Amino acid sequence: MSQFNDKPEEIEQDESKRMTNGANIVVKTLIKCGVKYVFGYPGGATIPLHQAFSHFRDQIRVILPRHEQACGFAAQGYARATGEVGVCMTTSGPGATNIITAIADAKLDSIPIVIITGQVNLNSIGEDSFQETPITEVCRCITKHHYLVERTSDLARVVREAVYVAKSGRPGPVLIDIPKDALVGQCVPDYEQPFNLPGYEQDEPTDLSAFDEIIKRLNNAQRPMILSGGGVSLADANEQILKLAETIQCPVATTMPGLASFPRDHKLCAGMAGMHGTYAANCAIRDCDLLLVFGARFSDRVAAIPKAFARGAFVAHFDVDPSEFNKVKRVGATVRGDLKDTIGAFVDRVQKDGKLKDYSNWRATVENFAKEHPVFYKLRDVEVKEDMIIAQAAIAELSKVTQGKDVIITTGVGQHQLWTTLFYHFNAPRTWLSSCGLGTMGFGLPSAMGAKIARPEATVIAIEGDGSLQMNIQELATCVTEHIPVKLLLVNNQLLGNVAQWEDMFFHHNRANTYLGDIDDPENFGKGDGFHVKRYPDYVAIAKAYGWDAVSVEKASDYPQALQQMLDSPKPFMIDLRIPYSQYVLPMIPPGATVDDIRFE
Repeated sequence: MSQFNDKPEEIEQDESKRMTNGANIVVKTLIKCGVKYVFGYPGGATIPLHQAFSHFRDQIRVILPRHEQACGFAAQGYARATGEVGVCMTTSGPGATNIITAIADAKLDSIPIVIITGQVNLNSIGEDSFQETPITEVCRCITKHHYLVERTSDLARVVREAVYVAKSGRPGPVLIDIPKDALVGQCVPDYEQPFNLPGYEQDEPTDLSAFDEIIKRLNNAQRPMILSGGGVSLADANEQILKLAETIQCPVATTMPGLASFPRDHKLCAGMAGMHGTYAANCAIRDCDLLLVFGARFSDRVAAIPKAFARGAFVAHFDVDPSEFNKVKRVGATVRGDLKDTIGAFVDRVQKDGKLKDYSNWRATVENFAKEHPVFYKLRDVEVKEDMIIAQAAIAELSKVTQGKDVIITTGVGQHQLWTTLFYHFNAPRTWLSSCGLGTMGFGLPSAMGAKIARPEATVIAIEGDGSLQMNIQELATCVTEHIPVKLLLVNNQLLGNVAQWEDMFFHHNRANTYLGDIDDPENFGKGDGFHVKRYPDYVAIAKAYGWDAVSVEKASDYPQALQQMLDSPKPFMIDLRIPYSQYVLPMIPPGATVDDIRFE
């Protein structure tokens, strides 16, 4: 038998009683782990693996993105939308290095994905062989765990371990690097081989010892506050956080990753905290005397000056990962454990031992913050006169017409992402998918593909910027060929808008490689009017060339019809939203500053 060809009829036999190759073992193990979709791009080192997948098409489907980075982001979209492990695979060398950004992205946002990379034969490792990269060493600091598999007989155990490690505890990416000879080598597989994870705590110990102190502080608090982070949704603890907030009747702020962890339209929600968060959320955290933090890590975009963050409050930090405790912000109490369990247990204690007060005056104070500086947009005279559409209005309208419907929103990174956090109201968990920690441009479209594969009944809309879209624009092809009817709202301002905003605010409006048009255009030197921008390229033509339906919108009066057309279409559909480039994301707390330095203009 050739090492490259196991016949389909042989694969269908009982593998526990016969020799089979490593590639078949990998595929069969994934199936046994409940994996139904893999996002993969083939190459020389993974030909045996793709051949094996082809024999199991009725049990597991391989989606073919057009770039390895998109494989990783699509796997993330799948994982973020479901809470299940997303799986992706690439070949060795450049295939493996192309997916590194998606791995780092998953690590920072704690997303459970398994990455399978091909590798040159074991005896060729270290010889600078064709398409060789020591990918486990390259990714050592950006994975939760990683493997270089040396024996075919280890593959079943390693794949099972990888899926388990990726999802358990604090989720994260796990890399499996498989030399080609391990894929083509043969053995009798053992699918029940025990795990070999020395030092990994399979049952994370829960520590509720701080409950007494936290309850005492709550009983004495006058201005309690909840900060809900991305870990709440990762733990599927949304119901628990809602029950806690309604029990205490205190305001709730979210982080960017936690944006959909608490309903935006709930009366207790003060909005998102941080650099581009709401005035109400940031002031409430500043003035509270007790801050209960759930599944958040005090990033610099939330707590730019850790000592000044919640400076007068007793801070209690709940998290599954004890390495986050006191890493950035010194806190008064810590609670370790799965958030669904610890929040549930804390609610029970609050209801039993809490001497809850009437916090109506405190809530009114936070509501006044929101009234003093609400989240809003203002049309300028030229925009009104020329019926121009702006991103804030478009996103607000999208939010309005999709409320109460099964909709998932993904974004790339840039101004469009931040406008989405402010003007789209997320009221259900796992409906907001974005690159928050790493801030990766190009995330929106491929993550939308993964989300749509995971949730075919949902309407999945990628909100992208023109700079961000071009990082993975080739995935327009994947949506058509793989029959993935996502929607794309392209915020097209011919600019790397977020960087340009910083140029305007901190570098005297000096343009330095942020204009995406012709280098001789006056806009490239900051001398245009910011409204009548030449557009390059023609995204509608590009989308149609890939097989999408697409329309361009420049006038506000044309947008409602185009939006409805996009939402009603059964096909991949793009709106090229041609906005003025001179729009800012506001409010903004300058880097290294506090809410006291917030800018509204």
